[in-house]
Amino acid sequence: MKLTIERAALLRALNHVQSVVERRNTIPILANVLVEARDGMLSLNATDMDISIVERTPAEVGQPGSITAPAHTLYDIVRKLPDGAQVDLDATGGGDRLILSSGRSRFTLQTLPTEDFPVMAGGDMPHTFDLDAGALRTLIDRTRFAISTEETRYYLNGIYVHAVTEGTPALRAVATDGHRLARVEIELPEGAAGIPGVIVPRKTVAELRKLIEETDGTVTVTLSETKIRFAFDEAVLISKLIDGTFPDYERVIPTGNDKVLSVDRVSFAQAVDRVATIATEKLRAVKLSIDAGQLTLSASSQENGTAVEELPVSYDRDSIEIGFNARYLLDIADQIESSQAEFILADSASPTIVRDAEDPGALYVLMPMRV
Repeated sequence: MKLTIERAALLRALNHVQSVVERRNTIPILANVLVEARDGMLSLNATDMDISIVERTPAEVGQPGSITAPAHTLYDIVRKLPDGAQVDLDATGGGDRLILSSGRSRFTLQTLPTEDFPVMAGGDMPHTFDLDAGALRTLIDRTRFAISTEETRYYLNGIYVHAVTEGTPALRAVATDGHRLARVEIELPEGAAGIPGVIVPRKTVAELRKLIEETDGTVTVTLSETKIRFAFDEAVLISKLIDGTFPDYERVIPTGNDKVLSVDRVSFAQAVDRVATIATEKLRAVKLSIDAGQLTLSASSQENGTAVEELPVSYDRDSIEIGFNARYLLDIADQIESSQAEFILADSASPTIVRDAEDPGALYVLMPMRV
């Protein structure tokens, strides 16, 4: 194998695939990236046995072939080369070495046999639909902050994606960690009506989000009950799905909340952030005291003292005091795009609904805390 490629193109492709590779590997071949060159294209493939990413990019191929090389080492070398550099990859000398040359730099990397590299087959995936990359970014960005990191509740360690056919058909994404819940939906794409409900793992969500950062095209989604595949431009991501049952999230979305508070989102987020400076690092508790036309935010701790800030709001119901984790409030405020955030409350001990005043497709539920 022998090829020449521009440094920026190689770095972009390596950046996408190498992050799948775990830093600590008990299986040596999983620390490597599969490098293949043919028909004027360079293909890079990395996997951790749960996720596989393949990305192709144009290259000047002198001799077709394939080799595997240490993923992180190769990425770090290319990252440190000067902008605009041409990179030569040469594995024509036989043996177990890949020579990388650029300008006056020359690196010799140890390789492993390509036949040892595991290929993650997609298998039979009966469901296929196309999704706008921007819509996919929306689904991910507005829900992933609520994904649980508690490994014992593994079925919450991802985003639950499913089709809703009652009422207005929609593709819905849900994530929850037991303290907060994010539910976001978009118009149901053609071909998605019959998909099974699947839980896309947290790591897959993170890798997919990086991959689609710069694309504005269409993402083709193919899935079964055990695997999902995303294909767009010259990249393909295949992932196993979480084998578990997502809880009935509809049961935790309150239906009887009748007190509506409307507040300027930016002013609210800034005030929460300032007041939370006083709160203890562990609890991050902020109290909301709500009266007609006014919201008072407060926090206190034995170590730091107290903080109080007032905001004008739209509210005309009975006074209420309720406490929340400041970090959770800020995470939700970050997802709201319109100028107004709506809090739909019941009392100080019941879950609160937070909505974007101009986006009916997004809904958040937040559990209160004692303050």
